[in-house]
This record gives sequence, C-alpha cells and structure tokens, in this order.
Amino acid sequence: MEKQFVIIVAGGSGLRMGVSIPKQFLNLKKKPVLMHTISKFYKYNSKLNIILVLPNEHFSTWESLCEKYKFHVKHKIVAGGSTRYQSVKNGLATMNSQGLVAVHDGVRPLISVELIENCFNEAIKNGNAIPCIEVNETVREILPKGNRQLNRNNIKLIQTPQVFTLEILKKAYELPFSKEFTDDASVIEKAGYKINLINGEKQNIKITTELDLKMAECLLINK
Repeated sequence: MEKQFVIIVAGGSGLRMGVSIPKQFLNLKKKPVLMHTISKFYKYNSKLNIILVLPNEHFSTWESLCEKYKFHVKHKIVAGGSTRYQSVKNGLATMNSQGLVAVHDGVRPLISVELIENCFNEAIKNGNAIPCIEVNETVREILPKGNRQLNRNNIKLIQTPQVFTLEILKKAYELPFSKEFTDDASVIEKAGYKINLINGEKQNIKITTELDLKMAECLLINK
C-alpha cells in the first residue's frame, strides 16, 4: 500500500459567525470542530500521516485544546501562509516520500470514512479524485449587463478531501500563485492535468456560518 498523507487546512477565523474564536475551534457536540475532522481521517487509517496547517498565532490555542480535551491523535503541526495556496504548499514541503496526499478543509467535520476511502481508491486509479455534489437550485450567471440562467445539470459543487498522487500535487504547486486557485483541483488543472470528479456527500458541509454549525449539530445527533 502506498504511503498516505492528509493536509488539513485550518486557517479560518470566526468573522462570518461574529465570534472571536476561529471557527475550527468552536465546539461541536462537546469538542472542537477540528477534532471531529482529524478523528475521521484517523478512523479511516490509523497510520495516516496527518499534517495540520494552522496560523502561527493559533498554535498555542490548539495545543491547549488538545490538553483540555485529552486529544491524542498523532499529527504534525505546520505554519500556514497568507493564502490557502501557500498553506498547502507549506504542508507539502514536509513530505519527501512518494504516495498519495489528501487535502481537506478543517471545517468539514462530517466527512464519512467511506468518502475518504473512495477518494484515495480513485486517486490510485486515476491520479486524482475530486468529490462533488449535484446542484438542486436554479443557477444564474451574473453578466456585465444583466444575468442568464445556466443549465444546472452542467454545474457541480466541489468538496474536499481532494486526493492526488504526491508527485502530481508537488509539481503543480511549483506554479506561481494565482487568484484563480480556489482549491487544489484548480491548481493541478492549471498545471495541465485532467480533473477526475467522483460523487461527494451532501452532509459533507463546510462550516462557515452559525447556521452551518447548527446544521452540523443536528446531523451528528443522527449518527
């Protein structure tokens, strides 16, 4: 089995929630959001190399939380950068061997072990795996003058974890930063690689608002 890594990016703040605590540290069913996220990857593979990317100023907060909640899942903490792109690049810089690497948002704690496994398996076959879900609402594109309806059947919502061979992702991250890089798939696409989409999960929500946190709490009640 190839060596496997995950870079968990947790550089968010609490601004959209109107709180001073970074959203990845907010409590979700009696423990921080980020601990739920890390635990899912550990449950998938207890030998997984877990890289947690945090801003420097959050190191001590996280270490205190780990002590408070007796959180002992082994992981390496890496300092993040001013952008998500730089944070992932910093995580990649700690890896010297070959293998597969997942990149996941720290505030997607409801990811299932099954989806993690599917992403890694698909990446073994196709070099990368990008989970996505269907769009249920009507979609309109804003134009310089007016707007127009788009065919929602041709639109997908992209999630994480996005999994790649380490060689491909490292090579792609040699590109200079661009504002077009909103996720890792956009980086490797710019580097000339084909994107392989797979089915994601609707419950794999990204917690960015207070409503998202309440939804996550409701979903966890049923698990």
